[in-house]
Amino acid sequence: MDRFRAGEWGHGLLLEYVFLEVVNVLLRKKDLATTQQVARSLLDAEDVQLLPCSEIFLETLAAFHQQQDTKLSFVDLSLMVAAHKYAAGNIATFDKEFRRISGVRVYPE
Repeated sequence: MDRFRAGEWGHGLLLEYVFLEVVNVLLRKKDLATTQQVARSLLDAEDVQLLPCSEIFLETLAAFHQQQDTKLSFVDLSLMVAAHKYAAGNIATFDKEFRRISGVRVYPE
């Protein structure tokens, strides 16, 4: 997170789908007040831009139907589409499945 906040990998995008996943998991694992606090801090973060997923939905749907050698979720594929479209192929994740996709650069390395 320190490397991201230092701008080492450029400006951050937070996809609407990922925001939804984070909030839903937190609500199941923690209390409502904590979840609301995290949701607000994500939306207020100056170094992260929220990306509405309707902008990439059809491209993500096409990628979902075209995948053959991976089993990426729809949300993961939306990250791939957004990375290609808005971030020169860069994705910050610990998910090793992204390393199997050509044209995607995973951080941290």
